[in-house]
Amino acid sequence: VQLQASGGGLVQAGGSLRLSCAASESIFSINVMAWYRQAPGKQRELVATITSGGKANHVDSVKGRFTISRDNAKNTVYLQMNSLKPEDTAVYSCYATRNGVDSWGQGTQVTVSS
Repeated sequence: VQLQASGGGLVQAGGSLRLSCAASESIFSINVMAWYRQAPGKQRELVATITSGGKANHVDSVKGRFTISRDNAKNTVYLQMNSLKPEDTAVYSCYATRNGVDSWGQGTQVTVSS
C-alpha cells in the first residue's frame, strides 16, 4: 500500500495541526497504522498507533494533546495535534503493516515556533 502524508506546516506554540495519511487502497484490513516522527539529530520515534479495530495508543509525551484516528471509508488516518510545543518539531511519517508487509509514507514537516 502506498501512503501519502500531508498537513504539516509552521505553527506557533499552543497551536494545532491535523496531519492526514491517505492510503492508495482500502485500509480496512491493515492491522496497524501509526505515526512516527524524527527531529533533527535524533532517532525516529513512535508517536501513536491505531489498530484495525480502532484501538489507539499514544506515547506519553503526546498523551492528552495528540489524537490518532482512522476513517476506513476515506482510507485515511489522521493525527490531530493540539497544544503544540517547540519540541514537537519534526518530520512526521505514517506507517502501515499488513500481514507482515510494512509500508512507509513520505514525511511531512511540522515546525513549532516558540
